[in-house]
Amino acid sequence: MNQPSFATLDYQTKKKQTKREKFLDEMDGVIPWAGIEALIEPHYPKAGNGRRPYRLSTMLRIYFLQQWYQLSDPGAEEALYDIQSMRQFAGFDLGRDAIPDETTILNFRHLLERHDLTKALFEAVTKHLKEHGVLLRGGTIMDATLIAASPSTKNKEQERDPEMSQSKKGNQWYFGMKAHIGVDAKSGLVHTVGVSTGSVHDAKVMDGLVREDDRAVFGDKGYVNEKKKRAARRAGVYWAVRDKAKPGRQLSGSQRKRNKKHGSIRAKVEHVFRVMKCQFGYRKVRYRGIKKNAAQVFSLLALANLYLARRRLAQA
Repeated sequence: MNQPSFATLDYQTKKKQTKREKFLDEMDGVIPWAGIEALIEPHYPKAGNGRRPYRLSTMLRIYFLQQWYQLSDPGAEEALYDIQSMRQFAGFDLGRDAIPDETTILNFRHLLERHDLTKALFEAVTKHLKEHGVLLRGGTIMDATLIAASPSTKNKEQERDPEMSQSKKGNQWYFGMKAHIGVDAKSGLVHTVGVSTGSVHDAKVMDGLVREDDRAVFGDKGYVNEKKKRAARRAGVYWAVRDKAKPGRQLSGSQRKRNKKHGSIRAKVEHVFRVMKCQFGYRKVRYRGIKKNAAQVFSLLALANLYLARRRLAQA
């Protein structure tokens, strides 16, 4: 039987629980570990083929720490040596266990990317939320957010990432990609995710964000489309996309009133982006190319859903 080291015992008897510990305890209790590990296990290295691999649960926990605290692969290794609460979450005792090096952490991330396992992870979390009655159905709020990429050309190819592109918002230009999401209008949780280069217009991906049985569709003026509006009304779907003034004209009083009425519902989508960008610190892409960054977006939004629903899940 493994005995905890003196350092671990001292840590466990301290008088105050930190904010990081509270957060990690909450997330530990709401993540469907068994279901997620079952998705990854068929692709994970088996003992007997070279060096004995670390436990899958350990590597998955390290991967989640990377998402919550925006840690690079070397940064995750450093953090596990430095921060006891992270070691405890990952299941390490510094006096007894070997910490995975940055290459091991990188290989696990590449495994998830190679087999599209972060998308499967998002879908498993979505299913878990539905089973617990947290993710409801009835209407969808559509929105997109720009994620900046580095415009630097100081690299081997001496060019910017060719898979990223410029997009104008207001009077300002941005370079990067877009994360498109469909959010449940009742629960405020994400049910559909898409990722594109920054120049793709929001309205071009809206069909992929709406569920077949949705009876209401909400969105900002980037989703204005008269053809889709008429089709939705013919199908009995409530069209609540923000009205946009035509060139040289102003919105009528009824249009302004209607926009204001739906504003509080559309605002739910901003809660998701706040968690992703402010709580988890994801304001800039970490990798080159859409595929690697899309894999991270699926993971972040799955974890954002669990964070937003943590109290409801605890009650359920």
